[in-house]
Amino acid sequence: MKMTLRWYGSKHDTVTLEQIRQIPGVTGVITMLYDKQPGDLWTREEIRALKEEVEASGLKIEGIESVNVSDAIKTGSKDRDKDIATYIECLRNLGEEGIHLVCYNFMPVFDWTRTELARKRADGSTVLAYTQEAVDALDPEKMFDSIAGDMNGTVMPGWEPERMAKVKELFELYKDIDNEKLFENLVYFLKAIMPVCNEYDIKMAIHPDDPAWSVFGLPRIIINKENILRLMNAVDDVHNGVTFCSGSYGTNLNNDLPDMIRSLKGRIHFAHVRNLYFHSPTNFEEAAHLSSDGTFDMYEIVKALYEIGFDGPIRPDHGRMIWGEVAMPGYGLYDRALGAAYINGLWEAIEKSQTRGL
Repeated sequence: MKMTLRWYGSKHDTVTLEQIRQIPGVTGVITMLYDKQPGDLWTREEIRALKEEVEASGLKIEGIESVNVSDAIKTGSKDRDKDIATYIECLRNLGEEGIHLVCYNFMPVFDWTRTELARKRADGSTVLAYTQEAVDALDPEKMFDSIAGDMNGTVMPGWEPERMAKVKELFELYKDIDNEKLFENLVYFLKAIMPVCNEYDIKMAIHPDDPAWSVFGLPRIIINKENILRLMNAVDDVHNGVTFCSGSYGTNLNNDLPDMIRSLKGRIHFAHVRNLYFHSPTNFEEAAHLSSDGTFDMYEIVKALYEIGFDGPIRPDHGRMIWGEVAMPGYGLYDRALGAAYINGLWEAIEKSQTRGL
């Protein structure tokens, strides 16, 4: 596996490439052109400039998260073929620049949902958190207002003010889209882009919905083993694959994470490894990556990835805010660096125990 850290670019991230380079074992970043909107073209010149900036620091771009999918594609509206053509050109330009992994999602309206961005834990750290009761009490048009004050002056992915200003219009767009229609639109999109993915060996890695159930009545389809295997079979191409995010699939405690990993052998192209702590099945908060700090057995998750021969990028995810750091919630330096070191330690122990027959 290749240990990475997500990086939003020098104009947007409080964490620098120089700092990332100093985290033991981290050799690359997962990044993006953060100013691009869904449907925009990523030019070769822009991609090359980003690549050169990262490589000048001694790191490598191991993947893009995300080339965002437009609502026209997700809803199957009249502009979807035009937007798919632009998406294909983006992929071609990435391939020409030697980038071969794209993480993306197919979630309507909200890319992810949390009801708190700075819940205080007993150790004094603050974390992202979700409570279903809080969601049920909210007007979805006011969702952004409820968390905007905790963003520490940053713009969080999926929650850009310009997009949130159009929430009412977005809900109208999706009013006739149910789970089955959303799935059909996803398959249509993937079948359209597979030729360019095959030409340039670009692995598309779909990120699960977060949380793994319907929010505000919106459809959610990438939520469990049954649904993700259905998608893998519907577009049976190795370039149609998965971002295995333990935290997103893990929001549903019925998901057996190690079993899901083993069922997806050869189709997991990217891994987000993180932990959650549950107060109830619908009230959870982000935890430190350490198994004992949350609900998941992180050893078993990493072991399953090792046993299926996973060799793609992996990254710690959604760190706590610790030691007085002020950064994009979930994406500070300190706790993610601890997470990277912990995951690397697990991987080394598992690898040595396997190769030495212990």
